[in-house]
Amino acid sequence: MEIVYRPYFDPEFDTLIERIHPPRVSVDNDTCRDCTLVKVDSANKHGILLEMVQVLTDLDLVISKSYISSDGGWFMDVFHVTDQLGNKITDESLILYLEQAICATRRGSKEVRTSLGREVRPPHVSKERTALEITGTDRPGLLSEISAVIAELECHVAAAVLWTHNTRLACIIYMEDDCKGGTVAGVNQVSHVQAQLENVLEAHHREGERRSVRVTAPEAGRTHTERRLHQLMASDRDYEDSCSSSSGGGGRRRQDRYRDGIKVTIDYCKERGYSEVNVRCRDRPKLLFDTVCTLTDMQYVVFHAAISSKGPIAIQEYFIRHMDGCTLDSESERRRVTQCLTSAIKRRVSHGLRLDICTDDRLGLLSDITRVFRENGLSITRAEIGTHGEKAVGSFYVTDASGQDVDPDVVEMVRREIGGTVTVVNESPGRPPQTTTRSIITSKSSNVVEGQSNVVEDRPRFSLGTLLWSQLERISGNFRTIKS
Repeated sequence: MEIVYRPYFDPEFDTLIERIHPPRVSVDNDTCRDCTLVKVDSANKHGILLEMVQVLTDLDLVISKSYISSDGGWFMDVFHVTDQLGNKITDESLILYLEQAICATRRGSKEVRTSLGREVRPPHVSKERTALEITGTDRPGLLSEISAVIAELECHVAAAVLWTHNTRLACIIYMEDDCKGGTVAGVNQVSHVQAQLENVLEAHHREGERRSVRVTAPEAGRTHTERRLHQLMASDRDYEDSCSSSSGGGGRRRQDRYRDGIKVTIDYCKERGYSEVNVRCRDRPKLLFDTVCTLTDMQYVVFHAAISSKGPIAIQEYFIRHMDGCTLDSESERRRVTQCLTSAIKRRVSHGLRLDICTDDRLGLLSDITRVFRENGLSITRAEIGTHGEKAVGSFYVTDASGQDVDPDVVEMVRREIGGTVTVVNESPGRPPQTTTRSIITSKSSNVVEGQSNVVEDRPRFSLGTLLWSQLERISGNFRTIKS
């Protein structure tokens, strides 16, 4: 028998540097009057910036400013953060989590697990369920057809997130076998699910159009859902034709893009040996995550950065190099970075009317909801739904089939058919979200309305984030409500 020698890798080696020089995260509520400073001091590694930004955005915290420096092998960062209501972060359990979340050797410690447990994780990020990843050409009714097939196969949708951009669609659905009460397991079952869904996509795709269906088993190191959506859309090249090409003169290598209020400028900073990337656009939640995620997945290292918000406008300045040490020297490379950043910003921009839904969870619920949208001529531009105990909570952005505003009478009809609690959120630019909520009682076995509340009340917007934090309030006893 042939003996094959392989090099030995210590599984503890990856965390060796972190154990020698563990990250230090401090939360400062004294320096600034109107925000909390979250300071990170750590040995540098690729992705640590994204990791920290991801922690903050998963907690629905608003980052108004940030100063980043990672030159010389050491990472130092300061985040200016508040909750969604503009308040400082004062809860001790949340502060403890922030201080420990960045360090892999401390993650999941008894204190954090007791104080926050799994509640701190967004409900649509699942490492225990089978994941279905789909990309393809967007069209009205596609999510309805996909979810109908899943229901027919007796697979329960535990969570789902869908983005659309530039005629492309990316969707991640976490599902489980409703009959066996566990994950979708077995090669034959997984292959059958994948084959059925490929038929759905193939039925309406023209020859040569890009599409993909991938079913993955549960895994401990699964990529964060929103980061994975960025990766899926980028691999599907949704950034193509998102902006036109141009270049400046004067001997300076420069790339400008300005479209839909987004301006991306790339300069070569010769005296510092970096490429300087400037982003200017309308500010919104999770903007920093989207841009940092894009640069990280494109294998660029952020050595220095300054992030700030001036009113409704966000300004981001990055000094970057590729992981191989090179700057953005070629015109094609600068164009691609500019296109990818522009698309990453636009993917999460909301188009259409937002409907927040809370109803009893059941097999085929997503299929029923999306069928109602399709039968009433509505198209879904973005969606997120997850389960919390016996309830399903989600948000859907909808337009009519031509991409225009939805008729109010159609909205009322949809609310009646869906049942549960349906909140209409008007997210007009420059105005705080205004909500109209109506509870409709329906039978679990049908969509026939049995009774309807005549009270229409305005109240704070309801979403997965608010439900998550309401549960944290119950656990910790001290949390303030933070809206998503």
